Amino acid sequence: MRVLIIEDNVRLAQSVQDILKQIWYDSDICTDGITGSYQILEQAYDAVILDVMLPGKDGITLLKEAREQGCKVPVLMLTARSEVEDKVRGLESGADDYVVKPFSPRELVARVRAVLNRT
Repeated sequence: MRVLIIEDNVRLAQSVQDILKQIWYDSDICTDGITGSYQILEQAYDAVILDVMLPGKDGITLLKEAREQGCKVPVLMLTARSEVEDKVRGLESGADDYVVKPFSPRELVARVRAVLNRT
């Protein structure tokens, strides 16, 4: 499995990458919304882990645009935005699941696997 991690906090992105590596998933890291927008549309990924607050283009806009362009890759939003309104916005923009930071590695693995199993 190949996962794109779009997260501006490099340290957190590397931690997520390490968690995925333990379950034999390859991953790439992207740290801004503009590059992430390109990669989600132009590269072949099995899933995307997407932050909401990103430089260049926020995750909600990025995801809405990707879905409008026909991108069907499963997306797990991973964000500090924990209000119900934020979760609803994320899911309505096309996210398949929504995880709030801080998170446990076990929860992240379970949710990534669940998102991948829905496809």
